[in-house]
Amino acid sequence: MLEQVCNMLDKNRADVGSIRETLRGKFGEYKVYPDSINYLDGSFFFMALIRHSKKLVIYHEGKVYDKFTGEEKKYGDEKIKICDLSNENSVALREAFKFTAPSPHKGIKITMGLGDRLGLASAGHIRTIKGKNVFPVLAQQSIRELNLTERTFKDVLSAASWAVFQEGHTSGFGADGDHLKTADEVKTAIDCGYTMITLDCSEHINNTIPSLREGEIDSLYAELPADDRRRLENKYPGRKFELVDGAVIEFTEEEFRKIVLIYIKAIRHTINIYNHVIKNCGRAINFEMSIDETLTPTSPASHYFVASELIAGGVDITSLAPRFCGEFQKGIDYIGDIKKFAAEFDMHVKIAEKLGYKISVHSGSDKFSIFPIVGEKTNGRYHLKTAGTNWLEAVRVISVIDPALYRRMHKFALENLEAAKKYYHVSANPAKIPDIDIMKDSELPGLLSMNDSRQVLHIAYGLILTAKNSDGTYRFKTEIYDLLNKYEDKYYEALEKHIGRHLNALGI
Repeated sequence: MLEQVCNMLDKNRADVGSIRETLRGKFGEYKVYPDSINYLDGSFFFMALIRHSKKLVIYHEGKVYDKFTGEEKKYGDEKIKICDLSNENSVALREAFKFTAPSPHKGIKITMGLGDRLGLASAGHIRTIKGKNVFPVLAQQSIRELNLTERTFKDVLSAASWAVFQEGHTSGFGADGDHLKTADEVKTAIDCGYTMITLDCSEHINNTIPSLREGEIDSLYAELPADDRRRLENKYPGRKFELVDGAVIEFTEEEFRKIVLIYIKAIRHTINIYNHVIKNCGRAINFEMSIDETLTPTSPASHYFVASELIAGGVDITSLAPRFCGEFQKGIDYIGDIKKFAAEFDMHVKIAEKLGYKISVHSGSDKFSIFPIVGEKTNGRYHLKTAGTNWLEAVRVISVIDPALYRRMHKFALENLEAAKKYYHVSANPAKIPDIDIMKDSELPGLLSMNDSRQVLHIAYGLILTAKNSDGTYRFKTEIYDLLNKYEDKYYEALEKHIGRHLNALGI
């Protein structure tokens, strides 16, 4: 079939678009991803399925032909190079085809983090947002997720670039070093080409302050440098800060001191990393501060104080993620008072609008009850992060196609629930999960719609993907990847349906 495709390319060299259309809908016959067909500097490039593996095929020896490594073959007088989708080849791809390299997104109204823990979901994500007013941040992984899946920043970016090339997505995408905590982590992500940094400041937030007595708070506050106290006291207590639409932020003396003590170390940490690592890295970086993974909800006054101090410290904020009221647990809908959330979220949005950045909603997967509020209150200007929900859709596909594999994964997840809960806060109750041994195969996909089983499988992804047999082979990973690669269209369809629900609820 490869020779037939090469014949088509030779005959239609001037019109790549017509070749794409000729091959569209004929993947079963030619095994070529039609939207990946490109012509550059004397060579044709396209992705194809060869012996059950995706490859980059380069036909004709053009100017950038030698930038890629692969197996060479002859076709008549011409050369064909068949290349693995390796990290090294992805670097060459990004240099040759600029649309496969991530780009910054500041100024774009709706941006959506679409993390891909398997490295298989991005093509489905691209298909989902096609024709929508959404800028996708396709490469989005935290250090925690990288460690749990045994991947690297390079692996994640490489998977996104190949998906972009496969789908012919030329309108841009982002790469987010998500929930990074140290200067070294930030520098590593930037050095790998990431265009967004989300700094997780949770370890620098003092969650003990709200429970302290007034005298204890006064004593701790008195330990701060006198110059810092003087500057802050002249700036915040007793003053009103006007936001948009007549909203006002005020600081009482007691509230002010608590806020300072809770957040001052996180602010200093952020300013230090931004000014020493991010600001002078030589290119535009979208910066987000995350104060969401903490026990202390972010009051509107706290939000204003944190953001105002960051800006005063020279930080250019693209987005900020507060810790909203209620609970944003993994893989399930919002838990809490919707009316209270709407009122507080409105204030958070007004603060962001006043100070010139976007609100970011973390753990945004499956929060269907609040999506209309997010879309409405922000006037369609926000950043939303999703990640684990695409893993759950992969598990759903597995439950349909290979029930036996799903049953093994399900039981393993239950057996290792306590280990998985070290990394994520969830309210899953195993006692509420039906006994899988008495369930029919046809009933298994329904477990992915039940909160308790959904959360158990959600947080067990790392343990499932890295579990090994006594001989060193993977217990589940190889089977998972083989199945999802074989039935990739089924997986893409599941993602389009599920992430599509997110977009619909957001009003996109």
